[in-house]
Amino acid sequence: MAIQVSEKNGITIIAIQDDMTIYTASEQKARLSKYLHSGRELQINLAGVSEMDSAGLQLLLWLKQEAGRNDIKLSLVRHSQAVVEVLELLNLTGHFGDPVVISANWNAS
Repeated sequence: MAIQVSEKNGITIIAIQDDMTIYTASEQKARLSKYLHSGRELQINLAGVSEMDSAGLQLLLWLKQEAGRNDIKLSLVRHSQAVVEVLELLNLTGHFGDPVVISANWNAS
């Protein structure tokens, strides 16, 4: 599982470079949970997510809930086409409150 972490202007940036599926969710949750107690702003870069299922969506929902409990500002950025498709299918795009940019390069499904 590839998760890249960097810091910029006091923001912890976490780039997920893997699928967010039932096969990866448990390991991703374990790795991401340690950043929910940092007291810092978190930005999750989803550009590298090529596949997402309901387990991946549950992980994002859990991250949002836990960040709120710990007074951490969480934002999702650079949503991949796979992520947008799941959020749109379930009408959850607005739930996260982050702007979603749809690329003109995406193929119509």
